[in-house]
Amino acid sequence: MPFRPLHDRVVLRRIDPEAKTKGGIIIPDNAKEKPQEGEVVAVGPGLRDESGTLTPLALKAGDRVLFGKWSGTEVKIDGDDLLIMKESDVMGIIEAPSALQQAA
Repeated sequence: MPFRPLHDRVVLRRIDPEAKTKGGIIIPDNAKEKPQEGEVVAVGPGLRDESGTLTPLALKAGDRVLFGKWSGTEVKIDGDDLLIMKESDVMGIIEAPSALQQAA
């Protein structure tokens, strides 16, 4: 990707939710809400504090994350619809089930 975010910004690609509920009901396109889940495509180098020390971001490319419905700025880069937002707009990282069991 020819775009590199600066400071504490991240680039995300929305992950569309399933078109069918667990009960088998198909959700039409006009009833779907904006996805609030995405995959991190690129991250900036981090944020500098008052002393000039670089604090790296907690996110990395490939992380699945949750974010606010109206967070970020929508952009189109090389035909891809992406979101650019600050790391603080991301609510959390979605861990794989096996990673959660190992941590417990």
